[in-house]
Amino acid sequence: MTTSLLSAVLVGVGGMAGAVSRHTVDQRVVGKWSTVTVNVLGSIALGVLATAPVGDAAATLAGTGFCGAFTTFSSFAVGVAELAEAGDYDTAARYAFGTLVAALVGVAIGGAVGGLVG
Repeated sequence: MTTSLLSAVLVGVGGMAGAVSRHTVDQRVVGKWSTVTVNVLGSIALGVLATAPVGDAAATLAGTGFCGAFTTFSSFAVGVAELAEAGDYDTAARYAFGTLVAALVGVAIGGAVGGLVG
């Protein structure tokens, strides 16, 4: 299997698992908290992947594939826009700022965990 074909398969398999996992979270976590949850968990996972000694195939499968399908910037952006369009600027700002801070903290936690593995 060529390298580009293998990468495509890894992204596809990881993406399938990420999409199913995202759907599972959506079924269990209500409203915008679902988006926050997947983005923070995905940030933790990416932090681990960025600092742990994983190979290119694992990074492609888990990082690009799984995390790419699991996390969502577009739903986050739509959520902020909907709140702002409804005139709820304070909540929109808190949601935007809080999600970004929580995701950055998630990356830091994941990075610390990944650093312990390496």
